[in-house]
Amino acid sequence: MPDADRPEAGSLAAGSDTVPYRFDRTAAAADIQERYRDLAAGAESDDRVAVAGRLMLVRPQGRLAFATLRDSSGQVQLFALQKVTADFDRFTRLSLGDWVGARGRVVRTRRGELSVQVETWQLLAEARRAFGDKWRGVTDVETRFRQREVDLWANDQARRVLLLRSAVVAGLRRRLHQRGFVEVETPMLHPIPGGAAARPFVTHHNALDTDLYLRIAPELYLKRLVVGGFEKVFEIGRVFRNEGLSPRHNPEFTMLELYQAYADYRDLMDLVEQLVAELAAELLGTTSLSYQGRPLDLTPPRRRATTAELVAEATGEPADVHTPRQQLRRRLAAVGVEPHPSWGAGKLLLELYEKTTEPALWGPVLVVDFPAEVSPLARRHRHDPDLAERFEGIAAGRELVNAFSELVDPDDQRRRFEAQAAAKAAGDEEAMVVDEDYLRALQHGLPPTGGLGMGIDRLVMLLADVANIREVIAFPTLRPEAGPNPR
Repeated sequence: MPDADRPEAGSLAAGSDTVPYRFDRTAAAADIQERYRDLAAGAESDDRVAVAGRLMLVRPQGRLAFATLRDSSGQVQLFALQKVTADFDRFTRLSLGDWVGARGRVVRTRRGELSVQVETWQLLAEARRAFGDKWRGVTDVETRFRQREVDLWANDQARRVLLLRSAVVAGLRRRLHQRGFVEVETPMLHPIPGGAAARPFVTHHNALDTDLYLRIAPELYLKRLVVGGFEKVFEIGRVFRNEGLSPRHNPEFTMLELYQAYADYRDLMDLVEQLVAELAAELLGTTSLSYQGRPLDLTPPRRRATTAELVAEATGEPADVHTPRQQLRRRLAAVGVEPHPSWGAGKLLLELYEKTTEPALWGPVLVVDFPAEVSPLARRHRHDPDLAERFEGIAAGRELVNAFSELVDPDDQRRRFEAQAAAKAAGDEEAMVVDEDYLRALQHGLPPTGGLGMGIDRLVMLLADVANIREVIAFPTLRPEAGPNPR
C-alpha cells in the first residue's frame, strides 16, 4: 500500500532520531514471558530490559499508550506513560508494522498484562506499507505467496509451518549423523541430465561454451562417492524438474538422498519407517496423526504390498508385468490413458497403478517390487528379473520416498541406459541418457548398496497438515506477475 496509508508517513524517521546501525537487545519476548510469569498484577520489577521487534498493535489512551511488540520468539506488551516515556507523543504516532527497540522496566499492569514500561525507544524501521487488515491476516492467495514477508507476519500458521520445516530438516540431519552417515555436497550443474526420469532445466556456461543442466537428482554422484569408499552418505538439497505447477509439485524442491553400502531395499524400508516415526514423535508428540481430517498412523511397521497386489485390489482384476500387453493397453484406454506404442508391459502396469491405485492409497504403505522397465537404476529382483527391488513410501495418496537396491552391474546398467536413450529418441522427454562417467565409476566396483530419495516438502506437508506444497516452501514458484518488474 502507498505511504498515504500511514498517518504522517515518514515524519517519525526525521530529525535526531535517525535509524541506528544496531540495537542492543537484552531479552526476547518469550524469555520475558517465562522469567516473569509469576509477577503479580500491578507489581513492578526492578529489572530493566531492552526489547526489539515489530509493532502489531498501537493503542493511545490519553496520557498512556499500549503497543504489542512481536519478535521471532513471541510477543510482549509495551506500556508507555507520558511522564515516563521519552518522546511520548511521537511514540503514540507509531504505526502498525513499525520496527521498534524499547528499553524499560518489566511490570505487570493492573489488568494483568506483562509489559515493558517504556523509558526510551528507537524507531528501527518504518513500515511504509500496511500489512493486512489491522493484522487480522492476509487471505488473498496471490499476496500470501508473492509477498511472503507479509504473510509471515500476518498469519501465524505460515510462520509455524516454516519453523516446523526447519525442525524436520535439522531432525533428519541429526538422526542420520547418529547412524553414521556423512553429509556431502554434489554438483547442481550437470553436464548431462541423470539420476531420475524427469525433464531438466538447461542453462549455458559462457566460459566453457557448453550447455549444463540443473540437477534433477544427486543420485549418480552420491553413488560414485560410495565407489570411492563413503559407505554411508547423504545430501539434503535442492533439485530441479521442468514440470508443471500443482498442489503437489514445485519446479524446485528439496530432497534427502542417502546411500548405504552393504544394504538392500529391505534395510531402507526399516530406516524410512524409523526416521519418519521418530520425527513425528519428536515434533508432534505422536505418530498417530490427523491429515486433512482423516487419521494417518505413522507407527511402524507399515503395510508392504507389491504394485501387482495393489492394482488387483483397486481394480478387482489381476495385473502384473507378465500380463499380455494388449490386455494392459485395453485396461489403460478404459481409464482414459492413451498408451504410447513403445511402452512395454512394465510401463503399462506402472501407468495403470498410477491412474487407478496410487491416489487412493491413504496408507501409509510401502509399495514394493516395481517393474524393471521403469526402474533403470534399480537392481533386478532376486526372484523375478522383470521386476526391480524398488519401493515407494506412500501416504495420503502421494509418494514421499523412492528407494531401491542399487544396480551394481555396469553391463546391465549400460543396457538400461541404452534402453532409456532409445525411449528418449522415440519422444520420451523424461527418459535418461547414457552417462559414461557413471558407467566408468561402476567398473571400479560398487558394493551391494541401498539408496533412497525422500521429498522433504511433501514430508513437511504431511506433518504440518497442509494440502498445498506452496505452504511449506518459503518462496514457491509462481506464474509471472503482470506489470512492471514482474517477480
